[in-house]
Amino acid sequence: MKKYVIALDQGTTSSRAMLIDRAGRPVASVQRPFPQIYPQPGWVEHNPHDLLSSQLGVLTELITGHSVSPEDIDSIGITNQRETTIVWDRATGEPITNAIVWQCRRTAPMVEALTADPTVAAEITARTGLIPDAYFSASKLAWILGEVPGARARAEAGELAFGTVDSWLIWKLTYGAVHATDVTNASRTMLYNIHENRWDPYLLELFGIPEALLPEVRPSAGDFGVTANPGLVQGVPIRGVAGDQQAALFGQCCFGPGQAKNTYGTGCFLLMHTGHDACTSKNGLITTVAASAPGTVGTEYALEGSVFVAGALIQWLRDELGIIDDVRETDAIARSVPSTGGVMVVPAFTGLGAPWWDAEARGAILGLTRGAGRAHIVRAALEALAYQVCDLVQAMADDAGLPPSVLNVDGGASSNDFLMQFQADMLGCPLRRPANAETTALGAAFLAGLATGFWPSTEALLALREGEDRFLPTFDDAERAARLAAWRAAIARIRS
Repeated sequence: MKKYVIALDQGTTSSRAMLIDRAGRPVASVQRPFPQIYPQPGWVEHNPHDLLSSQLGVLTELITGHSVSPEDIDSIGITNQRETTIVWDRATGEPITNAIVWQCRRTAPMVEALTADPTVAAEITARTGLIPDAYFSASKLAWILGEVPGARARAEAGELAFGTVDSWLIWKLTYGAVHATDVTNASRTMLYNIHENRWDPYLLELFGIPEALLPEVRPSAGDFGVTANPGLVQGVPIRGVAGDQQAALFGQCCFGPGQAKNTYGTGCFLLMHTGHDACTSKNGLITTVAASAPGTVGTEYALEGSVFVAGALIQWLRDELGIIDDVRETDAIARSVPSTGGVMVVPAFTGLGAPWWDAEARGAILGLTRGAGRAHIVRAALEALAYQVCDLVQAMADDAGLPPSVLNVDGGASSNDFLMQFQADMLGCPLRRPANAETTALGAAFLAGLATGFWPSTEALLALREGEDRFLPTFDDAERAARLAAWRAAIARIRS
């Protein structure tokens, strides 16, 4: 009887391997950071060898350091930073240049030039569900083909392979036997038609991408080969792959329409499952492919929206304002006053996202009086995180006609009980915080374990959710409306 599924979680700043048992509990975890590369302002790169060595390193350390027998391992699931773009030589397995990271803005002028014609921009959105942006892989790949000497000719000759980070890891884990990605990662490239489930010929021509470069697209709970790298345990099936936010949605057991999760990290990522309906957003949200359980007929979709500044606001209170020493203090500090005393923080450090989309807006602290102090500002900052999520949830409910019945939460700031209670109060729906907050890794493991039969069904996964914290709303509709009106008045004050 196999005992564990291993989740490989390849993130933007570190790689992690996690051992997960049949009860869905993380038994052991190993994490290792790797260098960030900033060649020019606005450019962000990773050395693909750093991604690989850190990920293989933590996998090896997990197995050897915790005395895991190869016979104990059922399968491997992979989750990864999305959109980051790697091109390598099929014969040697060597990357032809550094990975261009999702955060990199070097191709923004390229995307602006391509989409100067609004019909082109509309066509991209109609096919991919994405708002055209340098964030996604298409322009990054076009840049590599145009800037690395000989790359385009070699790509057209079939000598090169493109992949997001999952494809790179799969290639290396299987020792070059499998060049594949899953539907969730493919849907973030801006080259994949999410309605026809294929690489889109129009988009490939628009960005000048030879189809010979591209990986095969497979279901998230699918067959991605077996480990064959000489430095690793051999023959372990790779059976689950999903981009990090879709993996977190699956790890939160959001398997059906209207189920949503919000990750409170540096920013916030809110995803709502919309079933087989690829909702077109009227509020600037993204339509993306959701990870599905094995045997699911047809493609399942999600709406996704981002809050640009969440945990980063609390770090700003600590690092720039110096009014807190530790982010964990904020819960008690916020509770030390009965209200914000009229203080409102709008953290538009990099503009406003959905549904406002005002890139030139800037942050402000409003409503200061002589009596306002540190605790009022801290409380107002936490409340601002909740208000931003309310704006996204309202935009999603408007797009999908599906207000969430419960919001599943994870990420670092979800440990703040004051914030979680205020979020429930402002949304008017319960919040559910799992005992295991590592939902991204858990989602990758769940996909792999379902594919192998390690877990029999999604119902069995739902039964594993125990020890959860629930936060129930206490505000009435009038109080909720008054607070949202004050928030929107503050937004109006800082609009560009």
